[in-house]
Formats: sequence, structure tokens, C-alpha cells
Amino acid sequence: MGNSALKSHLETSQKTGVFQLTAKGLQEFPEELQRLSSNLRTVDLSGNKIEVLPAAIGNFLQLKSLTLNCNRLTGLPSEISKLKKLETLSLNGNRIQQLPPTLGQLKALRTLSLSGNQISELPLGLGTLRHLDLLDLSRNQIQNVPAQVSELQAIEINLNQNQISVLSADVSLCPRLKVLRLEENCLELSSIPQSILKDSQVSLFSVEGNLFEVKNLRDLEGYDKYMERFTATKKKFT
Repeated sequence: MGNSALKSHLETSQKTGVFQLTAKGLQEFPEELQRLSSNLRTVDLSGNKIEVLPAAIGNFLQLKSLTLNCNRLTGLPSEISKLKKLETLSLNGNRIQQLPPTLGQLKALRTLSLSGNQISELPLGLGTLRHLDLLDLSRNQIQNVPAQVSELQAIEINLNQNQISVLSADVSLCPRLKVLRLEENCLELSSIPQSILKDSQVSLFSVEGNLFEVKNLRDLEGYDKYMERFTATKKKFT
């Protein structure tokens, strides 16, 4: 893309606080954006070929939304933790294997979307994200949901299309969890903790495409309690 096109984009962004440049074959994060680091609120660079997010991303202190879906990122710099106003971080369809431990410092984060990466373990250290509405880890390579999941403050956790065969009963202790998606994993009926049905606040528990018939959930203790929550939530939205 020519410099003049980038220049006009930058001029517009200076006024709007929004920089969007998708599917333009960019191989690196545009250095020129640094000039706007003090007033950009939204950056979308989806569908490019960016491999590295530079440490300088930590200078964009006004950023509320950062979207880099469908690039070639393999990780994130720890400096991303400086973005205290960031509410949406969307990195679907990259090659990320793990997250920096500093990610838990993004105190304003509401949506963390990491679908279609190469994450093999549930990221820890995110329990400090107290406003998290959605944690999307679908289409990764996670096999085990450990006890530390109970720290997560998310309202919805999407783990569809992983390789999960172990699900800790502590998931029922997640204080705000209402929607738990585990479709197309490797769960047996015997690996479903009854506490999710009986004792949690989960009102949508989605487990189609595992190693059991969904209708057999009815045989588990606590299913009636779960259905009460499910029906009450459904009524609220109809």
C-alpha cells in the first residue's frame, strides 16, 4: 500500500481516534501509528500478515479496542499490560501458543477473544480481570480445564472445539459464570462434574458433540436445578 494512502488514513484517524486497515498485506505493525499513540481509541489490523506486535504497543494508553484477527502473531509483548483502558482484545486466527503473565493487569478488559490459535493450556493469571464478560478460547488445543479455572471472573467461557477430556469440578465455583460452552470436545458423561448442574450459576451449559448423548445429562444429579436456571434465563430474554 502506498505511503499516500497510509498518510490519508493517519490524518483521518487523528480526528476520529479510529485506525482500521484490514486485509492490506501488512507484514508489520505500522510504525507511523506511533505518532497517534496519545489519541487512538480503536485499532483494527485484521487480515494482514503481521508476525510481531511491538513493545511500543504499550504507549497507546487511550486504546479501548485492539483487533488483530487473522494475522501471524505467535505471542504478545508483556508491555500490552500498560493498556489500562483496553476493553476488547481480539486475536482470533493467529498462531499464539501462550499469553504473557502480565495480561491480568488489563483491568478494564471485557472481551478477550483468542479463538483459532495454538493454545494448549488454559491461561492462568486472568482471575484479576474482574469485568470480563467473554473469554473465547474456542478452536485451540486445550485438553484439560484445571482447578484454577475457578479464579476466572468471566460471564461466558467458550471452549468449543478443543480436545478437552478433563473438566475440574471447580469450574462450578466461578463467581460470575453463566454460559459455559464445551461443544465438540472429548468429554465422557462421567467427566461432567455434577456440581456444574447442581451448585453453579451456569444457566447455559453447551456440550453437543462430545463422547455422550446430550440427553443423558438428564440422568445426572442436579439436572433439574440446572433446567430451572436455564428456563428462567430463557424467559428473561423472550
